[in-house]
Amino acid sequence: MHRPFEDKRRAGVLLHLSSLPGTGPIGTMGPAARRFVDFLQEAGQQVWQMLPLTPPALSDSPYSSNSVFAGNPYFIDLQALEEEGALPPGSVAELPPGEPGRVDYKACRRRIIPLLRLAFRAQGAGKAAGIARFREEHGFWLEDYALYTAIQTKQGDISYLDWHQLLALREPGEMERARRQLKEQVDFWVYVQYLFYTQWQELKRYANERGISLLGDMPIYTAAGSADVWANNAVFQLDARHRPTFVAGVPPDAFSDKGQHWGNPLYDWEYLEKTGYAWWLGRLRVAALLYDEIRLDHFRALDEYYAIPAASPDARTGEWRRGPGLPFLRAVEEALPGLRLVAEDLGILTDGVHRLLAESGLPGMKVLLFAFDPAGGSVYLPHNHRPRSIAYIGTHDNDTAVGWLRQGNPREAAFAREYLCLNEAETPHWGMIRGLYGSVAATAIVQMQDFLGLDNTARMNTPGTVGENWVWRMLPNAADRELAKKIRAWTARYGRLS
Repeated sequence: MHRPFEDKRRAGVLLHLSSLPGTGPIGTMGPAARRFVDFLQEAGQQVWQMLPLTPPALSDSPYSSNSVFAGNPYFIDLQALEEEGALPPGSVAELPPGEPGRVDYKACRRRIIPLLRLAFRAQGAGKAAGIARFREEHGFWLEDYALYTAIQTKQGDISYLDWHQLLALREPGEMERARRQLKEQVDFWVYVQYLFYTQWQELKRYANERGISLLGDMPIYTAAGSADVWANNAVFQLDARHRPTFVAGVPPDAFSDKGQHWGNPLYDWEYLEKTGYAWWLGRLRVAALLYDEIRLDHFRALDEYYAIPAASPDARTGEWRRGPGLPFLRAVEEALPGLRLVAEDLGILTDGVHRLLAESGLPGMKVLLFAFDPAGGSVYLPHNHRPRSIAYIGTHDNDTAVGWLRQGNPREAAFAREYLCLNEAETPHWGMIRGLYGSVAATAIVQMQDFLGLDNTARMNTPGTVGENWVWRMLPNAADRELAKKIRAWTARYGRLS
């Protein structure tokens, strides 16, 4: 089926946009992003992988958002707006930089949106023609998102599930009244998305011109109470009040006797099939504007998904149901030929998932930190990798290489040291990079934290915890020419230069 990937050897770096250095409280699409592209080019890398670019919920997680389409306003380059005259001189310099090496989400929430409102008042009318074109091109999702966000802001940032019933159910008269009363706020949120998409396309063009492919991450589910569910209730398994009847998660296993209750509303795949998967195809078309390659998170749910009654307190009462499978992927291929998809096929997989991956032709993932069961034989060991896959030391959900070796399972760490011949002269994290680069997997991607040799204080996310995730930020000048030269030499040594 899908065969757009060339199975040539290549290498890349995983670094979320929020983790870029800079003078403000979070990484942006400003000069630091272009400098990082230059660093990747100099280091001989061909892929920049990042996490979802959507606006984070109060948990600050990019995997929980009020929209799967919208871009994060915090990533907008405010310095560019100041240079255009949309913001007063010195506005950006007044943003608090936060603690070195950490994102300051409180400062983002408190300071960035007011500056964007100021820019909208100064610049919105002058951008009218461009904004009008943008509204037309993105009408599939934009107007509903902007209205949702305007209402949500007025309601005190609560989800539609807690709005007045007429608004929650999108009663036509109430919707028209809201559009009329909140027109300026709707126009503001459209302007914010116009800025995001315009700046992102400029950054993407800059990267592509330098041989860098952008690999983005697409969570398979949407958040409960999001603009996506509010505006497209027929797409999801909802009751008459537009509340989920069943939600996503995974069953009990060796790590959790109650399973995982994620709470995401599930898709009504029968309805989607009748529409030719129109909503999903629209979602993928928008994602294709942002990325050159797209990682489908929780690929297993396309074969079978776990359905938990919404009222259940945990995941013990759920059941497995058939997903859309190969017909859905064939519809995607037919509608979007050449779309470059990657399957996140990690975790406990069934024969059905393996068949779907093989029949689809999509590359899967191999994670080195999962490989070192002392019993041996893991499919994640480099000698068991397959060419049509993307190999990692770890992803954003894993510890860093240094952190794992120091604080992970001692028996697994000992096996890794033996298998990879890790030594202090080379430094163990570079030994793990060596093992990864030597894999037959066509693509090898390393977290930036591992190139920098950082410990677990630089970990991006620890699943099942809240409060200290998504905050790591690279220090200024960490990605220097000396490091780029070393990475390039290793990339060449293992045949991964373009």
